[in-house]
Amino acid sequence: MFGVVPKALWNKVHPADENNRCTWTMRSLLIEEGERLILVDTGLGNKQNEKFFSHYEPSGPDIDSSLKEHGFSRDDITDVFLTHLHFDHCGGCIEVVAGEPVPAFKNATYWSNAQHWEWATKPNAREKASFLKENILPIKESGCLKFIDTREGIAFTDHITLRFCGGHTDAMMLLQIEYKSKTIVYMADLLPSVHHIPLPWVMAYDMFPLKSLKEKEAFLKEALANDYILYFEHDPEVECCSLRSTEKGIRAAETFTLADI
Repeated sequence: MFGVVPKALWNKVHPADENNRCTWTMRSLLIEEGERLILVDTGLGNKQNEKFFSHYEPSGPDIDSSLKEHGFSRDDITDVFLTHLHFDHCGGCIEVVAGEPVPAFKNATYWSNAQHWEWATKPNAREKASFLKENILPIKESGCLKFIDTREGIAFTDHITLRFCGGHTDAMMLLQIEYKSKTIVYMADLLPSVHHIPLPWVMAYDMFPLKSLKEKEAFLKEALANDYILYFEHDPEVECCSLRSTEKGIRAAETFTLADI
């Protein structure tokens, strides 16, 4: 998760267990805008076998319980927005019912983009294990899939525009959301956690780490200049943060939750 950064450094801020595994979260985002209820990313899902889950030992609340806590159910979701198609971001899109894969959100349109879809369905050998056919292909086969144009700054809704990154995987999408006079960016895997803000802290999972580094640097300068709020998908402790300039570069300033805004 921290690439070339020595464990002696990253273990101080994000300690590993006896199997060298760290605790992470898969923090989806629910956006209510007008008559649309948009779910951003869907986590691992539950259809993989016991061997698969034994590698990750998932725990904690699932999407159903989280939706119920806010007065919703899966059937209320109108849009499922997928930042990218790695299994920890789209695994919950499809469930198996009577032995058949079906959309887990039956009333929703699923959103990806053609460039990333091509990349994910014809994967390279290094990234193939992250793109599981059972997560991806049934989305298109169901007829629920739509593609977004890969144009920087394209509008998804009245209050959401999209950004595109290619360092982690080709044509990953980030949402830039206007909310309560603030700009919130859902960071997906450009910045998985607050500890990935320092420029060299780039995941070994990234297909093109030098591109990731350039994308991080450009984004962080823009975010600092415009007072963006960063929303982290994988950080188990920090949901959101603002930024500040320091002698060592751009770093987190305040940390808080979306509910605090």
